[in-house]
Amino acid sequence: MLAGKLSRSAAKRGCPPRKSRLVQLAGAARFASAAAPQFVRRVQDDRRRKVTPAPFSPHPKNWPDNGLHAAWLGHSTVLLKLDGFTILTDPVLGERCGVRMGPVTVGLKRLVAAAVSRHELPHIDLILLSHAHFDHFDLATLRALEGSGTRVVTAKNTSDLLRVKRYQSVHELGWEERVRVGPASILGIQVNHWGARLHSDVHRGYNGYLIETERHRVVFGGDTALTDSFRSIRASGPVDLAILPIGAYDPWIRVHCNPEQAWRMGSDCGAEHLLPVHHQTFRLSREPYFEPVERFLEAAGSHPDRVVTTRIGQEWSRD
Repeated sequence: MLAGKLSRSAAKRGCPPRKSRLVQLAGAARFASAAAPQFVRRVQDDRRRKVTPAPFSPHPKNWPDNGLHAAWLGHSTVLLKLDGFTILTDPVLGERCGVRMGPVTVGLKRLVAAAVSRHELPHIDLILLSHAHFDHFDLATLRALEGSGTRVVTAKNTSDLLRVKRYQSVHELGWEERVRVGPASILGIQVNHWGARLHSDVHRGYNGYLIETERHRVVFGGDTALTDSFRSIRASGPVDLAILPIGAYDPWIRVHCNPEQAWRMGSDCGAEHLLPVHHQTFRLSREPYFEPVERFLEAAGSHPDRVVTTRIGQEWSRD
């Protein structure tokens, strides 16, 4: 009985219960062990490779202060503007993501540059961080975005990675927990992934999010394998836009959804439009470069107009 209470309490905080944590640790260790040789080879191959410019260049400073606007900047980094309130998801803007060693980042090199530089961004009201993996929680970018007017919402047990006093505020959220940030209400959503940045820190949380303002509802799925968690969102109202990952499923399908599963989860939450992310930016897996988005469009069937971006740098707006 006590173990059950502890497990429910852990789940409520957005962290897996003890048994689940051990499973997550074992899974993360197997994942890292399998990925390590490929990672080393890719770092070696990437040394002389040039990063390709983004195919499109958004102009977020021209967006009006009314309506819903979005631009895919690369990987899981999306710039949102909801009636004047700006949000940046999982910001990674540098040439590499990985371990910081002084002024240098040692890690995977981008295939395609971020669609905008730090200086081309408007003021960011809120940074939304799904989990602490290096390709979602990039310290170099986050430090460049520090400022007294910027707030952060992040997963449980991840704020220690930030210089929290350099932001206006930092909130940690667990699953089913909610915080108000300016005009936006942010709800933590349980996803099917893991949060450890290294092998041993399995206490770290991992989230998707529901963003709600007076006129708009947006889902940011973070990083996830297939889960039924998004179904509950549909019951509380329509979703204007769902941002969902579609890449790195071969061979990592246990921790990353494939495009058809991403489309299903978008349908589960009742999203009118979908913005696929987590592809075309880093070489994380074996599937061909354009396969994720091609399969996602196939999954859309007769509704390809519901997919709002297919290439890095594209932007989308609605009233």
